[in-house]
Amino acid sequence: MNVKAFAIDLDGTLLVGEDIPEANIEAVRRASDAGIKVMIATARWSQHAGRISRRMGIEDPVIACSGAQVRDLRDNKDVFDHRLPEEFTHELFEICNAERCIATVTFNDDVRLKLDGEPNLAEMGEEMSWVRSLSVDGDNLPRIAAVQGTGCIARIREELGERYADTVNIFDSIGPSGRIIVTITAKAATKGAALDSACHHLGISSEEVVAFGDAENDLEMFRAAGAAVAMGQADEITREAATFVTKSNEEAGVAYAIDRILERGSL
Repeated sequence: MNVKAFAIDLDGTLLVGEDIPEANIEAVRRASDAGIKVMIATARWSQHAGRISRRMGIEDPVIACSGAQVRDLRDNKDVFDHRLPEEFTHELFEICNAERCIATVTFNDDVRLKLDGEPNLAEMGEEMSWVRSLSVDGDNLPRIAAVQGTGCIARIREELGERYADTVNIFDSIGPSGRIIVTITAKAATKGAALDSACHHLGISSEEVVAFGDAENDLEMFRAAGAAVAMGQADEITREAATFVTKSNEEAGVAYAIDRILERGSL
């Protein structure tokens, strides 16, 4: 396999909580110096992914919003952009507003955090705002909603999951705290479809990409890529779908796999 790019998930993969292990940063820089593109592929929004990329000295496209968006960091333009259906969005917001939950919803260039209690505003990025309830503003539909809260998630799956199965993805992912978060995107918005779009933009094949991930919403990216690395702490389904299982995120498993590829030319 001629590896031309890595697509690396953030939470539970590159990150430990909100921190990037220094070994991962150094390995990513070695890969970049070797001419390998490094694309962050995350459920988080593009501004956050861009900050992490630039911290590592990388300006390759980012796959954001769990595959609903591909952002070219060099010209700040989208090359892939899919939104949630309007009717579904209204129903989703009704449930989130009625239940205790933490919901992070990404719109055009702003991210809204629905939380019952006031957060520490100093820890929020400039693109973020705190709201007590969610609403749709005209045609500004969200790219993704990430929801945490047992009762709220149960209602979303029970009341919306089956009815919108043909138009919406509802995936489990692992948040910074290690808790389950459901990530909700339009059906066409997957990390696999976004990876294909990002590769087309770069003029390479997705078969030349090694994908890194730890959870259900990474599986479509695994299928699209030429090879896949699952983190050591990933669930059994994710590990079985991978080409290679590396160390856990807390053991800098990304760096371990990158160095293996750089040394051997393969996994």
